Amino acid sequence: MKTPQSLQRQLVYGLTLGLVMFWLLAALVSALVVRQRLDQTFDNAMLEAAQRILPLAVLDILDREETILPQRVAPLTTQQKGFSYVVRDSRGNILLQSFSADPAVFGPLALSGFASTATHRLYGTSALRETLFLQIAEPLAYRQTAARDASVALLLPLLFLIPASLFGIWLFVRFSLRSLRGYGLAIEARGVGNLSPIHGGRLPAEIRPIADAVNYLLERLRRALESERRFAANSAHELRTPLAATLAQVQRLRHDAPAGPLQARAVQIEASLKELSRLAEKLMQLAKAEGGGVLAEVPQDLAMLLAHVVADLQRTTDVPIEASLPAPGSVFSLIDADAFAILARNLIENACKHGAQDHAVEVTLSASARLRVVNAGSIVAAAELAQLRGHFVRAGSRAEGFGLGLAIVSTIANGVGAELQLASPASGRADGFEAVVQFVPAAPR
Repeated sequence: MKTPQSLQRQLVYGLTLGLVMFWLLAALVSALVVRQRLDQTFDNAMLEAAQRILPLAVLDILDREETILPQRVAPLTTQQKGFSYVVRDSRGNILLQSFSADPAVFGPLALSGFASTATHRLYGTSALRETLFLQIAEPLAYRQTAARDASVALLLPLLFLIPASLFGIWLFVRFSLRSLRGYGLAIEARGVGNLSPIHGGRLPAEIRPIADAVNYLLERLRRALESERRFAANSAHELRTPLAATLAQVQRLRHDAPAGPLQARAVQIEASLKELSRLAEKLMQLAKAEGGGVLAEVPQDLAMLLAHVVADLQRTTDVPIEASLPAPGSVFSLIDADAFAILARNLIENACKHGAQDHAVEVTLSASARLRVVNAGSIVAAAELAQLRGHFVRAGSRAEGFGLGLAIVSTIANGVGAELQLASPASGRADGFEAVVQFVPAAPR
């Protein structure tokens, strides 16, 4: 089965990935814009430099005695870094050049305005009616370095943005989904038989219809189960009185009838009525087990309750019962006293009925609220053992019964959060049957 994906994880990773992608896209667009603005700024700087250099160069050339001899301007600390320039006459002779100027870098003499080569950005202008020409060159590496530094400055925050966004989005999503987690825990905490509406709290508007639908289904299920339980309980309860009256009449008839077929028939009717009475009692127990009223508000003393059940059964059964119980007041659990008595009685009665009649039934209650009932007898097959929790399942036993005992025990155990384990052969034996119920211990009040 495929493991369900976490909505919180999907939201966190999805939002973080989306944020990073948008940041990268924004950084790319910003880098292009910055590159364009840097080119404009550098071009303006070249233009301003040309406007300052050209008048000075004209004055210097006109003041010379030999105007055709080239001169190289010595570098100054105030000279703008990266620029180099040359001043030529109309025949292309270099009259003036900067200290770092390389004539091979500059373009044709007639250059006017901006131009670019593989390595430099050029700007050309003229003066004195196009008799003197100024050309300025700037290496493109300066512009590329500036653009790269700007792009790195835009991308560097991602090193902090990705983990910070991941953590921040995780906190926000976790805070936003707290109502969903609470709703899930409320559903998970529901025990068997608790079909009351689930309070959704501040659920998002998208989830509210689901919560309403769940509560609607729970209400329909609760009404259907209550109707079924009421029918079973009422039927069993209403049958008690007429069964008791009919049984009394049959017993009187059997007593007054002469020996013969009539008395034998009365005996058979009496046995059938007793079976029907026991069935009605079992149905009432099953209705109580399925009714959801198996939990107690205060912890109950299991040792004391079990001692009463064992003492009562020892008086009514021919099979010996060996009980190993802790002292009263030492083992407690949140289970209704009647429900525990029903559970224990059904386990011990089953052991007495279906086990070997010449061996004692062992009943043990540990300090950890672990009830263990063991009887001797033939081994129950694994396939039949897995079906014993169902209604009206007897696993091929010839003893009297209706196959409801373990179904009632299983229902009560589920209702109180206990764990029922069935084993055959019993632990430490080569035969027999073992039933273990591990209750949830509770502190006494």
